[in-house]
Amino acid sequence: MGNAESNAYQNHLSRFLPEEQSDIDGLFDTLSGSSGSAGAKNAKAGKKTVTLAALQAHTREPLPEPMTARLYSGMKSIDLPGKPSGLSEQIAKEQFVIFMSNLLKGNADEKISIIMRMIAKTGGPLKGKQIQEFTEDLITSVVHVLSYRKELKGWSLENTRDSSSGVKALASELLSELKLPDGTKPAGSQLLETNFDQSVIEDWVYRVPQISVFLSVVIRQGLHVLHSLPDQTNDILNLVPHCKGIKGRGVVSLFDIPAIIYINSHLPAEMQHKWQLLFSSRLHGESFSQLCAHIVNKGPCLVIIKDLDGFLFGGFASHSWEVKPQFQGDNRCFLFSVFPTLAVYTYTGYNDHYMYLNHGQQTMPNGLGMGGQHGYFGLWIDSDYGKGHSKAKPRCTTYNSPQLSAKEDFTLDAMEVWAVGDAPESAGRKGKKSILDVDPQAQALLEMAGKSRQSEGLREPMEEDEDDDDES
Repeated sequence: MGNAESNAYQNHLSRFLPEEQSDIDGLFDTLSGSSGSAGAKNAKAGKKTVTLAALQAHTREPLPEPMTARLYSGMKSIDLPGKPSGLSEQIAKEQFVIFMSNLLKGNADEKISIIMRMIAKTGGPLKGKQIQEFTEDLITSVVHVLSYRKELKGWSLENTRDSSSGVKALASELLSELKLPDGTKPAGSQLLETNFDQSVIEDWVYRVPQISVFLSVVIRQGLHVLHSLPDQTNDILNLVPHCKGIKGRGVVSLFDIPAIIYINSHLPAEMQHKWQLLFSSRLHGESFSQLCAHIVNKGPCLVIIKDLDGFLFGGFASHSWEVKPQFQGDNRCFLFSVFPTLAVYTYTGYNDHYMYLNHGQQTMPNGLGMGGQHGYFGLWIDSDYGKGHSKAKPRCTTYNSPQLSAKEDFTLDAMEVWAVGDAPESAGRKGKKSILDVDPQAQALLEMAGKSRQSEGLREPMEEDEDDDDES
């Protein structure tokens, strides 16, 4: 190795802790098929190489084949001083280490030339369609490898919605952040045909943290390197929240894995580690009093709704739901769409109509609402369970969200509510009262109306102690 090469190589190597270096050395030795004592290995370090076939053999099960080919192109793209660029079909140790260093420890500037070659072997400028294919491959690989390594923390491909439409929806949402130098954001078919140069894609990687996080997951879990060492960032730690309350209950969540990852990233950091199923219309029945009984005083939660047209949407409530005729919550609340588009809509500052829950009152609207105003909510579920609306002409005042449902007035097909983060102390064993216990007036009104007390006898224990993290 020449001095320039040696210095660059040592600089990249020095970014890794000693145990990380040894992990990377071990992986390279495995891929290059070398054996022998550490001294012999180091003496031959300049001669050992990795072939595409060796990389494919190592990642055949954990990673989809297109992603392995992209990783190989990225490694091959690294030019070494004093060597003809890109002529060798094999990866040298220096290229391997610099690839790891730039993608796992580097900034957007250091990552970009490798990412450009992972998107297309020829390098830039790149068409939007090529970037879309790369992004979909990347998300597919994250879902695949986390499932393969049993790192989905209680979620599975069986207890969540099919991920294929979620992959496309998340890729589309991330691509919507591609900005041309004049600030315009091409969309739809125009985006697919637009040429983007390296500076635009570098800006995109810088502003869309998911790209770097997903690449890190693919490398760590796909190549099985640095995966067991303490991670310096929480990005990967809370990429997928622990799932509680769904195991063994035969329920398939309305969420898919890409949507869980994306929506979780928008929650306050202290709430990203755990989701617990509080209510599912498929488990607990289609009853507004049942809904209230399961979600009141249970801490911040996510509500997700499926309408009869198959649209999926919902909202994040930053505070425990309380039954009262006033708006509640704060500016951390947001609305979101999962299908046909994946997007999060946050607080505008226009008003404080974050969240609303009322039941059994004659003077104020009864139901669950988020954003907008009475009679014109961004998201509304009527206390006459099964009916709702999402009104936005052209946008919801509180969250700047469009109409989330297929039709402005929709019929509910299914609904789930997930508590996020740790449950408040008030939601412990003593807190499992029905709203009908808390509000005798509501009970009396229901009985006067001739409606049965549906929550009687249907109380369920909180599944706080249930260990859903062990995947079969």
